[in-house]
Amino acid sequence: MIERSVEISFEFDGKNYPAFDGETIAAALLRSNVLNIRNAPSGSPRGIFCVMGACQECVVEIDGIKVEACRTSVADGLIIKRAHDV
Repeated sequence: MIERSVEISFEFDGKNYPAFDGETIAAALLRSNVLNIRNAPSGSPRGIFCVMGACQECVVEIDGIKVEACRTSVADGLIIKRAHDV
């Protein structure tokens, strides 16, 4: 049996989600069926695409800084916002 790391929680756009310590923000959101993680300047929804940091489709905002959700580890209590104007 494969054991998971410790379960933690984080906030995305005002709602709490579960995660496992060490996984990426993108993986945690995908597991929770959150597919729209940012909006394009046109307003169209965007989400996880390449999962390696090349496409910039999964950019989110943490403490006013834009980061790639597929390359950023989630942390307990982290507050993440949907990025705009990416």
